[in-house]
Amino acid sequence: MSKWDKLLMRICTLSRDLRFDELRKVLESYGYKMNAPRSGSSHYTFRKSGCQPITIPKHEPIKKVYVELVR
Repeated sequence: MSKWDKLLMRICTLSRDLRFDELRKVLESYGYKMNAPRSGSSHYTFRKSGCQPITIPKHEPIKKVYVELVR
């Protein structure tokens, strides 16, 4: 099983030890563009044409509610 498959499996099982960079990698591979936060915020917004934006804070580990948005 490849690293990519293992990462997707961890997202599907709502693993509690996911890092922000791992979710960013998955979202960007599916065509989402990351928008950096403004004025000191830690929340990054991922946008894709035709889809709802996904906002994820850059705290580790990522909370389950944000992993569910990506799943």
